[in-house]
Amino acid sequence: MPDPSVAAPEGVDLERLQPFFAKHVEGASPDRPLTAELIAGGKSNLTYVITDGERDWVLRRPPLGHVLPTAHDMSREYKVLSALADTDVPVPRTYAFCDDDAVNGAPFYVMERVEGQIPRTAEEIARLSKEEAAACSRELIDVLSRIHAVDYEAVGLGDFGHPEGFLERQVRRWGEQWERSKAGELPAIDELARRLRAALPESGSPTIVHGDYRLDNTMLAPEDPTRVVAVLDWEMATLGDPLADVGLFLVYWAQNEAQIIATGDGISADAGFLSKDEVVDLYAERSGRRVDELDWYVVLAGYKLAIIVEGIAARYRMGKTLGEGFDHMGEMVAQLCDGALAIANASSIPALRG
Repeated sequence: MPDPSVAAPEGVDLERLQPFFAKHVEGASPDRPLTAELIAGGKSNLTYVITDGERDWVLRRPPLGHVLPTAHDMSREYKVLSALADTDVPVPRTYAFCDDDAVNGAPFYVMERVEGQIPRTAEEIARLSKEEAAACSRELIDVLSRIHAVDYEAVGLGDFGHPEGFLERQVRRWGEQWERSKAGELPAIDELARRLRAALPESGSPTIVHGDYRLDNTMLAPEDPTRVVAVLDWEMATLGDPLADVGLFLVYWAQNEAQIIATGDGISADAGFLSKDEVVDLYAERSGRRVDELDWYVVLAGYKLAIIVEGIAARYRMGKTLGEGFDHMGEMVAQLCDGALAIANASSIPALRG
């Protein structure tokens, strides 16, 4: 049984998890009590370290409130991680999935705890030398290219998404999410949606799309920040246009408001990281894909991120977030929209300029 002297963080029921772990999780025992700790940094799904004193695991579950339809799908995240286990994409090993809400109040899955570092703050990022920052940049793009090179049919993900009409569906569905989360009207969101629909590009061959790929969602080796040992947070993964991943990566990489949400404000060429143009050129080289309409994907990313942040702000307003750093989320939404409109206004794509 769990140790009654140790209070569990909100979101985990150790008394009910104990028999589930003993039955379904490799290495767990009914005789060793479990304890849990919420891992700081997550602003969406909740992530906990579960330990029995001898072994550690990681448990992922949805947020406590205001869960949008199609978001926070634990089964999808578990499925893609399991499918990638034998590929050259570094991911944690999965152990068990549970869709019975009676066990822990919501679906969850259990995976291995990978040892490594996740630079989140400007101070942590600044510890990288310029040479390490440049090498880390190249590694991030290499890993992203490897994700997009996976034969999704061969690893059992042929039914993981519907690539046809992916981009149009992204614009429409995120607009629907906005309607469910918004605190008030924001004309910039409507204008972004209008321009995105007007300038919809034609997608190339589909791939696995991570959906939220950035430095903060990868884990670097404990003593080597130039090597990614795990790609994390696959909750929005699907099949579709891989340039959607590149667009979002660039928004996080180059725009201060987005970096605050993810990794602080320390990603810059001055610190040794690749510039935005160098990132684009390297991805084009590694992937062999055309990137001439990438502006559209960057604008889509800003639109999507603004809506995600509004959803986070909505959970904060309801008192349903765990952790810190949520109190300024609402004001970031307008800033992200303004940044996306600025990119659209300067684009070489006529319909995107409005």
